[in-house]
Amino acid sequence: MARNLDAKCRQCRREGEKLFLKGGKCFTDKCSIERRSYAPGQHGQKSGQRLSGYGQQLREKQKIRRIYGVLERQFRKTFGEAERRKGQTGENLLQLLEGRLDSVAYRMGFGVSRAEARQVVRHNGVLVNGKRVNIPSYTLRPGDVVQLVDANRAHLRVKAAIEAAESRGFPEWIEVDVKAGKGVFKTYPLRAELPATINDGLVVELYSR
Repeated sequence: MARNLDAKCRQCRREGEKLFLKGGKCFTDKCSIERRSYAPGQHGQKSGQRLSGYGQQLREKQKIRRIYGVLERQFRKTFGEAERRKGQTGENLLQLLEGRLDSVAYRMGFGVSRAEARQVVRHNGVLVNGKRVNIPSYTLRPGDVVQLVDANRAHLRVKAAIEAAESRGFPEWIEVDVKAGKGVFKTYPLRAELPATINDGLVVELYSR
């Protein structure tokens, strides 16, 4: 399965903001953005470079792709589905990305990062409505129940991830039973419930060219 192997901290530095790709480290002063807020590479420290309109749109698309761990082909396919749905295309896009099984598993605390939650899913560690699903891109529907298999619930790493997620607070669109290691995907999130740092409008403009 194809995946992005670029160093996580380099991806954050390239976008100039925290994308929370490394779990707990992102909340400490060891985060690379805290120490080196400039872009990686030989010319990373050069300042004063202004992006064109197209450049801004492209960077925003790359940022969203990196946040959700989606490759270009998958992202374009998801955007096409967002266009076909009723409502705002940008909001539909983010809802579809948040509705992916790996993203919901991350929100429920089954991993400290989306990458770790994706690994749990791939390794047959998650059940959806009682059935084993190991496809990270599987799209959930409102009302679906997601739970860890018994073997994974006992892992100390998973327990720590759930506790960390509980301390930060779970989103309104999911309901989690921490002790049972399961939760319900209640509904797709509203745009106001998602990060304001994401400008989905720029992505819509990019694909409308």
